Amino acid sequence: MATGGAMVVFSGGQDSTVCLAWALERFPIVETIGFDYRQRHSVEMECRPSLLSDMRDISPKWGERIGKDHVLDLGLLGEISETALTGEVEIEMSSKGLPNTFVPGRNILFLTFAGAVAYRRGLDSIVIGVCETDYSGYPDCRDDTIKAVQVALNLGMEARFALHSPLMWITKAQTWQMAEDLGGEQFIDLIKHKTHTCYLGDRDSWNDWGYGCGSCSACELRAKGYEEYLYSHL
Repeated sequence: MATGGAMVVFSGGQDSTVCLAWALERFPIVETIGFDYRQRHSVEMECRPSLLSDMRDISPKWGERIGKDHVLDLGLLGEISETALTGEVEIEMSSKGLPNTFVPGRNILFLTFAGAVAYRRGLDSIVIGVCETDYSGYPDCRDDTIKAVQVALNLGMEARFALHSPLMWITKAQTWQMAEDLGGEQFIDLIKHKTHTCYLGDRDSWNDWGYGCGSCSACELRAKGYEEYLYSHL
């Protein structure tokens, strides 16, 4: 087990919830940070408190290690972004070859603010649920970006932060398997019923893998991964 504490970028979605469990198995104290950037799927922010509460019940160890939760207002990011995640526009590919759900600079800003809060709180690790295996092609989810931000944070703050991205090289199916390995069927059930990943913020449509519209890229990736995860258990 690591000796320092960790700050987890925790959105209320599936990936960040699995990363939170990953951190709780490794660090003696784990704090969480979420960002309100006027995201279209703001329901994810509403999921966070009950998720944190329920995760305390899954494991006594987790309950002891979950520390303070921080929520920052990054409304300015939503104001300057013209994307399908921050406005009521149809999700489609942009002229730059990226889906218009890409919010430029989002993860870079998230990590910078997470680092600033972690610095104040005396935490030396930051955990984020980005991945470049099964993902939508966002450049700020790539391993090179995360490594570059780690260098910048450490230089700019005279710190020794370690940035962890435990999902970076695994598929969505393997993320489901990681969740099972970390917290068993109880954790799988919690992810399906309490997390939110759908870009359209749909909490009315139920699927085998959880709530969501089933048609946005986030839902499609989640559904495909769950199907592959189930198939691997046959």
